[in-house]
Amino acid sequence: MTKGRPNILIIMVDQLNGKFFPDGPAEFLAAPHMKALARRSARFRNNYTSSPLCAPARASFMAGQLPSRTQVYDNAAEYVSSIPTYAHHLRRAGYYTALSGKMHFVGPDQLHGFEERLTTDIYPADFGWTPDYRKPGERIDWWYHNLGSVTGAGIAEITNQMEYDDEVAFLANQKLYQLSREHGDDARRPWALTVSFTHPHDPYVARRKFWDLYNDCDQLLPEVGDIAPEDQDPHSQRLIHACDYRNFSVTDENVRRSRQAYFANISYLDEKVGELVDTLTRTRMLDDTLILFCSDHGDMLGERGLWFKMNFFEGSARVPLMVAGPGVTPGLHLAPTSNLDLTPTLCDLAGISMDEIMPWTDGESLLPVINGAERIAPVLMEYAAEGSYAPLVCIREGKWKYIHCALDPDQLFNLEIDPLELNNLAKNPTDPVISATLKAFTDMREARWDMAQFDAAVRESQARRWVVYEALRNGAYYPWDHQPLQKASERYMRNHMNLDNLEESKRFPRGE
Repeated sequence: MTKGRPNILIIMVDQLNGKFFPDGPAEFLAAPHMKALARRSARFRNNYTSSPLCAPARASFMAGQLPSRTQVYDNAAEYVSSIPTYAHHLRRAGYYTALSGKMHFVGPDQLHGFEERLTTDIYPADFGWTPDYRKPGERIDWWYHNLGSVTGAGIAEITNQMEYDDEVAFLANQKLYQLSREHGDDARRPWALTVSFTHPHDPYVARRKFWDLYNDCDQLLPEVGDIAPEDQDPHSQRLIHACDYRNFSVTDENVRRSRQAYFANISYLDEKVGELVDTLTRTRMLDDTLILFCSDHGDMLGERGLWFKMNFFEGSARVPLMVAGPGVTPGLHLAPTSNLDLTPTLCDLAGISMDEIMPWTDGESLLPVINGAERIAPVLMEYAAEGSYAPLVCIREGKWKYIHCALDPDQLFNLEIDPLELNNLAKNPTDPVISATLKAFTDMREARWDMAQFDAAVRESQARRWVVYEALRNGAYYPWDHQPLQKASERYMRNHMNLDNLEESKRFPRGE
């Protein structure tokens, strides 16, 4: 075992519902590698996204700041270069930082502290997916979600997403081999590799060998079936319209096939996790490496008749979190936590101070919790993207979840007695305990957010981006998408290299 700061492997997946990770993967999931990782991890049962959509969630995850602070409100909002991310903090402290896979950066900066990106992103880096609060109810057909992912669920041996994740895993494992050879002695430069997959994000399509694992699964229908649109809360009604529900007829068979593919893709990812851990083991780096497993947001998977994300119900907002490795005591933690906590936690585990920017950080380190302390700070969430007509905010504290939008009646759920969130206690706050709880959350929300100012900031950002995007698509177009460098003249054997030295340096372990 080498000495010094730990290496860090962050495994991020996309749209993984945290309800299926009550204490590591649920028993019915065929996920032996994730279950093995869970047994040696600190596990956080009630962990939440900062925003239930890809780009805002990921920007917040990397910076420890809410979307209202990063200004990454939606999937086409620029992530500015001046915001420090965990990659900046680690790199500044001497770490080599690299990303293989998705992070959905929008804008000309496609690195945000990473020294190297091994792949391009799966999604565009420009402003083309910008929502428009000036046109409430308008569907942007060419990029908004629709239920074709559900009605088209099934089996395939290759898809756009599989091609991407196969490449992400291959290049990540290749990088681990390289790191074992180049960073293998006691004076090594520690490394932090982020491996970010796009599964199990819809479309719900899986390879046959994983699909067949769930042919007899008893989890293929939701706990809460369809709720009539007129009985849904106002934001859910807006999502139903935004995702074009009325032009699709979703059958129980569609639902079963969608969920079967989703579970199959968890097993597909499990195989990738197993490959990464196996590479760490065989290159003798496992004992020196912190492994963090997380997701950006969840997926409703037909619960309440809703699909995908974009709301604060548990299926959409709750996400898995497991941390294993040096300095981490395995165990289950029940208090609500946030992906906003991950950057402070990584820095704490690596011995890096964030004091210079802590006043502008919305998360807190989970290391004290791992070591037995109690986390009592509330968990904060925001949403200001497609399907919304004004920003929504959410506070999760103790057994309570509170949701507010200036356009809608408030929502309050007691998750201890109502885990399916079927009883909005804010509708009839006659109980003095409920009335006092609502008052406390209202006070907390008013102290934290100026909703009118938040709304104005989102509208300004959207309007500016619509102008810029339309301008940049006229005339010559230079894309911001990351173009991975392939230095062919520095790979394998070339004539400026000494063959004997090369063969020796590229072998690990040496002398066996």
